[in-house]
Amino acid sequence: MPDHPPITASRCPRTYRTSALRAYRRAPSHHSVPGQSGDPEAGLIDLFRARHRGARLRHREVQPPSPLDPLRSGEVDVALLWLPVREPDLTVGPVTHTSPVLLMVAADHPYAHRDAIDLEDLGDCTLVTGHSIPAYMEETLAPHHTPAGRPIRRGPGVTTWQEVISAVCSGEAAAGVAAEAARFYPWPNLVFVPIRDATPCQWALVWRTADKSPLIRAFAQAAAELGETSRPL
Repeated sequence: MPDHPPITASRCPRTYRTSALRAYRRAPSHHSVPGQSGDPEAGLIDLFRARHRGARLRHREVQPPSPLDPLRSGEVDVALLWLPVREPDLTVGPVTHTSPVLLMVAADHPYAHRDAIDLEDLGDCTLVTGHSIPAYMEETLAPHHTPAGRPIRRGPGVTTWQEVISAVCSGEAAAGVAAEAARFYPWPNLVFVPIRDATPCQWALVWRTADKSPLIRAFAQAAAELGETSRPL
């Protein structure tokens, strides 16, 4: 039996996707991570493990089109999500890192050969439509209007990261993503275009306010001690 109820942490960095980790006391170590090396969470996990050697970390993917669902359902206890998160039942903890925002397009998209674009250029794009994401969170990566006020069209609805990639590869739509996606998805049919005037997105730990697990607090404390990092393009 665990000493504490399981804590779950999810993260939604670099690839416009999230992974969750569940920590148990007095359980054998078991974890899996996406194909991402050198990410800012590695140091956090190492520090947490060093302090809680009996904990098991289990990573689970959280889908960006529905980033809050795993927290609300109890599937994960702590999520690493892009900001802002303004929900009365959720607590936002330490910021872990900051990422530039890029536009992910198909290789034959009109913007694919540009060095960079501006937010105003999104007025001529169609972006994927999230499933159950708050509009204010979606705005960080996929705004609904250009700076001049032009509406930005919404295209196919997506519920998973794989559906995002499929919609982009097919040319149906583009997607705003964090810069790390370009490193972890260097596919020949995908192109990542910097958005010059997009505000970089911050990532922070988020958990259910009602959850009083000491392991969640310990995880957040480790993140606070490590501080925030910036991820270059």
